[in-house]
Amino acid sequence: MQLSSLVGRLPYPSQAVQRVLAVAAIITQGGIGVTGSVVRVTGSGLGCPTWPQCFPGSMFPVEHPEYAMLNQWIEYGNRLLTIVVVIVAALCVLAAWRIVLDHPGRKRLLALAWVMPGGVVAQAVIGGITVLAELLWWTVAIHFLVSAVLVWMAVVLLHAFGEGDEPPRSRIPQASRPVLATLVAALFGLLVAGTAVTGAGPHGGDPDVERFDAPVETLADIHAGLLVVFLAVLVVLGVQWWRGGVARSLWVRYGVVWAVSLAQGVLGSVQYRLGVPEGLVSLHVLGSALVIIATAALWCAARDRGAAVSGEPAARRDHALGTA
Repeated sequence: MQLSSLVGRLPYPSQAVQRVLAVAAIITQGGIGVTGSVVRVTGSGLGCPTWPQCFPGSMFPVEHPEYAMLNQWIEYGNRLLTIVVVIVAALCVLAAWRIVLDHPGRKRLLALAWVMPGGVVAQAVIGGITVLAELLWWTVAIHFLVSAVLVWMAVVLLHAFGEGDEPPRSRIPQASRPVLATLVAALFGLLVAGTAVTGAGPHGGDPDVERFDAPVETLADIHAGLLVVFLAVLVVLGVQWWRGGVARSLWVRYGVVWAVSLAQGVLGSVQYRLGVPEGLVSLHVLGSALVIIATAALWCAARDRGAAVSGEPAARRDHALGTA
């Protein structure tokens, strides 16, 4: 029996189920980035010194004179969370696949859903390379940036579940489109600069790991400067929308981007002045995920692809009832 036939036997996912799965994808993709920061600030990055096993010959933490059991379990627990991410990603694919079987025109939705498990595989490989490279700062940076992209794509998937697949129609003034794209580019630059600051900072995931040989103060100033650029572009976008007029829903999302970005900026400044305490580092990573989510939601709301398909076709539903 073909796999499509098996998927076709699954119940058609309601819009509520679709939304729950996509939100779960956002939470798990963002959450594993936060737990990864816990691994880093506790010095547990090499708690399991090999990959995919924790120790040579063992998938689980073991008593070892050179590796504290707490650090082993922190790193091992973070790896176990990947299983949750995989399950959620698989459920997103199944839901999208089931929808496409009844609505073949929604192939874009299935393609977006496949990004989730594809990203998990990529992250597993990158994570393994990161461990085997003994947490070289740039491998850790790539690991985080891929996670940021997956959080963004999970938001796009959530939006796709709730819309149709018509050609996109802009909901913002034409002059605002390049400004919105610039905002996204500024966000990416901000994230890259943040990974550089982390790479040169005190929290490398292990006390003996090699750090990025650059002055932290200079990197932090660049990071702060890029936040100013991001906020300046956001101001320009708001002025254009005020002059051109946009829907209230866009203003709401615009306000959310402002709120989380300012909070993240304050948090970053406080953590830097306090000497980068461990707890604030993880909160800052959580804040970065919230900024990504808010900006992605704003990006998605700027386009409209028509109304979402409400359910399975009536002919198929009637056939199912008749054969029940």
